[in-house]
Amino acid sequence: MVGRISSLDRKLLRDLWKMKGQVLAIALVITCGVAAFIMMISTMDSLNVTREKFYREYRFAEAFASLKRAPEGLKEQIREIPGVNIVETRVVADVKLDIRGFEEPVTARLVSLPEESMPLLNGLFIRKGRLPEPWSEREVVVSESFADAHGFSPGDSFGAVINGRWKNLVITGTVLSPEFVLQTRPGAISPDYKRYGILWMRRTALGTAYNMDGAFNDVVISVARGTHISDTLQRLDEIIDRYGGLGSYARKDQISHRFQSEEFNQLKRYAEIFPALFIGVSAFLLNVVISRIILTQRDQIAILKAFGYTNLSVGMHYFKMVVFIVLIGIAGGLGVGIWMGQKMAGIYMDFYRFPYLIYVLKPSVAITAALITLASATAGTLMSVRKAVVLPPAEAMRPEQPVLYRKTLLDRIGVGRFLSHPMRIVIRNIERRPLKAFFTITGTSLSCAIMLGGTFSWDAVDFMMDVQFTQSQKEDMTVTFTEPTSRKAVYDLKSLHGVVHAEIFRSVPVRFRFGNRSYRTSIQGVEPGNRLSFLLDDRLKPFTPPPEGIVLNDYLGKILGVRPGDMLTVEILEGSRPVRQVPVVSTAKQYIGLTGYMDLTALNRMMREDDTVSGALITIDSRYQQDIYRRLVTMPRVATTVVRRDEIRNFYATQAEAILFFTLITSILAGSIAFGVVYNSARIALSERGRELASLRVLGYTRAEISYIFLGELGVLTLAAIPVGFILGNALCTYIADMVSSDLFRIPVVIESSTYSLAATVVLVSACLSGLIVRHRLDHLDLIAVLKTKE
Repeated sequence: MVGRISSLDRKLLRDLWKMKGQVLAIALVITCGVAAFIMMISTMDSLNVTREKFYREYRFAEAFASLKRAPEGLKEQIREIPGVNIVETRVVADVKLDIRGFEEPVTARLVSLPEESMPLLNGLFIRKGRLPEPWSEREVVVSESFADAHGFSPGDSFGAVINGRWKNLVITGTVLSPEFVLQTRPGAISPDYKRYGILWMRRTALGTAYNMDGAFNDVVISVARGTHISDTLQRLDEIIDRYGGLGSYARKDQISHRFQSEEFNQLKRYAEIFPALFIGVSAFLLNVVISRIILTQRDQIAILKAFGYTNLSVGMHYFKMVVFIVLIGIAGGLGVGIWMGQKMAGIYMDFYRFPYLIYVLKPSVAITAALITLASATAGTLMSVRKAVVLPPAEAMRPEQPVLYRKTLLDRIGVGRFLSHPMRIVIRNIERRPLKAFFTITGTSLSCAIMLGGTFSWDAVDFMMDVQFTQSQKEDMTVTFTEPTSRKAVYDLKSLHGVVHAEIFRSVPVRFRFGNRSYRTSIQGVEPGNRLSFLLDDRLKPFTPPPEGIVLNDYLGKILGVRPGDMLTVEILEGSRPVRQVPVVSTAKQYIGLTGYMDLTALNRMMREDDTVSGALITIDSRYQQDIYRRLVTMPRVATTVVRRDEIRNFYATQAEAILFFTLITSILAGSIAFGVVYNSARIALSERGRELASLRVLGYTRAEISYIFLGELGVLTLAAIPVGFILGNALCTYIADMVSSDLFRIPVVIESSTYSLAATVVLVSACLSGLIVRHRLDHLDLIAVLKTKE
C-alpha cells in the first residue's frame, strides 16, 4: 500500500511525524473550539427538543389569565373568541404548608384538577403513584422536585393552611408539568424546592375550600395555528375585566417558560462567542505554524520544483497538511463535544424538570462546525501556502536572507551593560523579531482573555447578590398578605415576640406603556425613611423616591425607551383596572428583576385607595426565629413568607453546579490554547534557532545557559502577554455581560484580583509545561547534526 502513496504524500507523512508534538498541540486547540461549539449548540438543541416534545405531549397552554372570581358559564364566552381551541378553567391558590421536621416557612401553589380526568391543558406526567381519587378532599399530587427535596413518597402527609383552615393532605403521587418545568416562586430569582412547591387537588375539594363552587379564578387556553395571540389576549381581557381580571398573558411571559427561554438565549450567546474565539485562535496558530514550516522548507520547495512538481502540487501538499491537522482536531472536538454536551444537559436536567432528556446532535451542527473550522483554517493559512506556490525555484534555493543586525534600543540607551550576557541575547532577539514576538504575545494573551471571560461570572454574581441582598435589601423576612389590606395589619406582625422592626410596602401589578412599547411588571410602593429597603442610584448610593412620579429600574427604562421627564402610561392590573399617566422622575440601579417604584402615599393616591399595604419587611431576633416561623404559618392573613438568607443560599446552591462546570471547561480550554500557542512558538523557535544554540554550546555555553537564553525569551513574551490578556479579557467580559443581559438579571462587569490571578496562573502553568517539554529536547540537541551545513 505504501508503494501506491506518492512521493509528496510520503514527505507529508514524514513531516507530520517529525512535528507530531506541534500537530497535536494545534489539533488540541481546534478540538477545544469544536468541542465548545458542539457542547453548547447540542445542549441548547437537546433542551429545546425535549421541551417541545414535553409541551406537545402534555398540551402546554398558550395563554393564561387570573381573575378574582367568575362563574363557570363564562367559559363558553371565552371559547367563542376567534381562534380559541381549548379552554380550561381552574381554581388556583397559594397556601402555607406545615411540614414535620422542617421549621422554615414553606408555601405552595395549589392547582385544581378536573374531577375525574387529566386536565385538557397542562397535563401531568406521573412519575410515581397516582392522581387523587375523584371527590377526594385530602389527596394531592406534588411536584417531583418538591417531593425529592423533602424525601416525600406516595402515602406521606403534611399540613396545609387552606383559606385559613388547617387541613392534613395525603400525597398520592409525584408529577411533572409543562407549566412548572422551572418551579420558581413569583418574584424569586431561582428555584427553591424546599420552600416552594406545586400541589394539585381535585376541583370540588379546592373549589369548596375557596368558595368557588361553580366558579373559577384561573383560565388557560390553547389557540389554533395562525391565530394572533395578542388579539386573543385583548378579547380575553375584555371578557374577564368585570370579574377582577389581572391581565392575560401569552406563553412567552409565563414564568417557567420565560426563565427557560432566557437561559437558552444565554446559552446561544455563549455558543456564538466562545467557539468563535477558539476557532479563530486555532486558525491564527495554523497560520503561524505553516508560515514557519514553509520558511524552513524553502530549500525543499526549490528542489521539488526543480524536479518538475508544479505549483499546484506544492500548494496542495501544504494544503493537505492543514486539512490533516484540522481533521484530527474536528474528530477530537466531535467526541469531546458530545461527551461535554451530555454532561451539561444532565446538569440542566437537575435545574429543569423534564420527564426525560432527548440528547440531540444534529448532523447540520457537526457539519457546520467542521466547515467553519476548515474554512477558518484555510483562510488563516492561504497566504502562507500561496508563498510556497509562487516561490521561484532559483530564489528558493538561496538561503533566507539573514536578519539585519544593528544596535537595538537596549544598546542605544545603554541599559544593556547592566544585564547579563544571556539576558542581552534574549532582549535583542525579541527586539530584532518584532513580528514573531507580536504573534506569540497575541496568541497567549487571547488564552488569558478567554480564561477571564469564562470565570468572571463568579465575581459578577457575588457583586450582583451583594447589591441586591445587602445594599438594597436589609430585611430578614418578607411577609406578603393574602390581599391588599389596611396598614393596621402590620401591627399584628409587630406584636409577634421577636420581631424587632417592621416596614410596610405596597405592590401593584401593572403594564407600562410608552409609545409602541409595553412591559408587564409591578410597582412597589415604599415609605420615605425606610431602613430595610433602598433604591440605589448609578453610584449605588441610596435615595428616596420623590413624593410624586415614578422611579424605574434603569434596564426597564431602556426597554421602554423612556427617560426622566417622560410621561408613562400605567395600566393597573387589579381592582377596577384604571389607566393613569405618571411622570418618570428618575431611574434606579438594579441588577435583578424589573420594577417601578413610587412613594407609598403617591401610589395609594394613584390607586384611589386609603392606607393600603401588600405586606411588610421585618427584622427579627434570631433567638425567636422558630417561634416566628410557627406563628406566621398559623396567621390566616399571611400568604407567603420569604427569608432573605434562604434566597441567597438557594441561589448559590442552584447556580453553583452549572457555573462550576462552565468554569472548569473554560479553564481547560483556555489552558489548552495557552499550551498550544506557547508550545508551538517554542518548537518553531527551536527549529529556527537550533543552529545558533548549538553554536553557543560549541563556544562553551552550558546547557543551563542556552536553556536560559531560549526559554527566557518565551518567559518574557509570556509575561508581556498577561497584561495584554487582562485588557482583552476585560473587553471580552464587557461584551459577554452586554450579550447575556436580560430582564431577569443583568451581569455587572466586576473582575476580582483572584480571577486575574487565576487567569495568569493558567497561562503561566501552561507555559511552564511547554517550556519543560522543549527544555528536554534542548538538552538532547544533536550538535553535530544541527551544525552540518545543508548546502
